[in-house]
Amino acid sequence: MTPPANISQLQDLPLPAAVSYLPQTWGWLALLLLLLAVGLYYAGRALYRWRRNRYRRAALAELSRLELALTTPAQSVTALRQLPELLKRTALSMPKPPDVASFSGQAWQQFLQASSPTRLPDDFARQLALLAYAPEEQLQNLPPTQLTQLLNVSRLWLEQHHVAV
Repeated sequence: MTPPANISQLQDLPLPAAVSYLPQTWGWLALLLLLLAVGLYYAGRALYRWRRNRYRRAALAELSRLELALTTPAQSVTALRQLPELLKRTALSMPKPPDVASFSGQAWQQFLQASSPTRLPDDFARQLALLAYAPEEQLQNLPPTQLTQLLNVSRLWLEQHHVAV
C-alpha cells in the first residue's frame, strides 16, 4: 500500500487539444455549401412569392374593411358598391394581368371562373353587376344569406385565384 499523497504533489491534468469547427475534409465543406445554396434558393423564392402576392393581401384587407362597413346601415350600400370594384382592381393588379378592364357580363364571369380553382356560382358576375348598378332600395333589401354568400365567394376568389406567371 502506498502512503497517501500530499496535496502539494498533485499535478494538473493536461487539457485536450482544441478542436476546429471547420470541416476537416472538402466533402463536408461541399455539402455545407450545397445546403446553404438550397436554403438561399428557397428563401429567395419565398420572398419573391410574398412580394408577388402583396396585391392579394391588400385586397383581402380591403375586403375585411368592407365587411366591417356592412355592419353599419349608413355605410352598407357604399360598401356593397365597392365590392365589384375591389374584384376588378385586384384582377388588374395581378402580375401580368390579362385585359380585364373591358370585361363585363359573361366575359367577366368566364375570367373569374377560369382563374378560380373552385367552382363559382354561375350568376356571380350578374350579382356583382347588381351590386354596382342596382338602386339603393334594392341593395338594402338584399337577403343577408345572399350577402354572406357574395362575401364568402369574393374572399375565396381573392385568396385562391390563379396567377399566371
